[in-house]
Amino acid sequence: IEALLADPAYAGHPLREALDELWRQTQEQMARIERVTQISDAYQSMALKREQGLYERFDRQLRRLSRIARISDHYQSMMRDLNQTLEETARRDPLTGLFNRRALMEMIRRQVQRSARTGQGFVVAMLDVDHFKSVNDRYGHDTGDRVLVELANVLLQSIRATDQCGRWGGEEFLLLLPDTSLTAAQPALDRVVAGVRALSVGVGDETLRLTVSVGMADHRLGETFSETLSRADQALYLAKHDGRDRVALSAGQS
Repeated sequence: IEALLADPAYAGHPLREALDELWRQTQEQMARIERVTQISDAYQSMALKREQGLYERFDRQLRRLSRIARISDHYQSMMRDLNQTLEETARRDPLTGLFNRRALMEMIRRQVQRSARTGQGFVVAMLDVDHFKSVNDRYGHDTGDRVLVELANVLLQSIRATDQCGRWGGEEFLLLLPDTSLTAAQPALDRVVAGVRALSVGVGDETLRLTVSVGMADHRLGETFSETLSRADQALYLAKHDGRDRVALSAGQS
């Protein structure tokens, strides 16, 4: 825990302050336990010398150690749960709750390794909100953030249980479709585009509507995950260039 708190990589993490406070309280609590234990030890030592034999002294000591062990087990379990929560939170985008870029990259790496073993392909889709800058400029960043949260909900409702979805950065999202070909991915991504098109966000007396552009690429055996992502990004550029609000393939794919 101390190493985690000292790591500058987590300096701005939303749970760092809570973890630091919990760790401080834990240390204070353990110090109190130690002081109480010392007082208890002193009292028991005097009483046992007067009244108890060797067997009873041993039995008392054993019970005291058992209580301390239970306390220790409780705090260790609590720290394990907190560590698991912190690890999961570190994989999530704080605004949308979707997986963040680091978690997505690790998932894609694993998919590349799995694909090399099994020969099963997968599809990566890069998704970008059309004209998102104008949303921030006209309605403000709070509305822009609300739009991204609403969009994240649409994405989660549109993908399969086996698919993964995350925020790649800014208004850009990434979809990972395991064991999927481009042919099978096309209608799935068309549904995503249609779902976003049907989304309406109320802003005062106005209704804000969105569209997204999507670029997709299938992983080719032998290429790195960076190369697959690069082709998906190229496809996203084509979708933007061809008029937005659509799904496009990278050059050379059909």
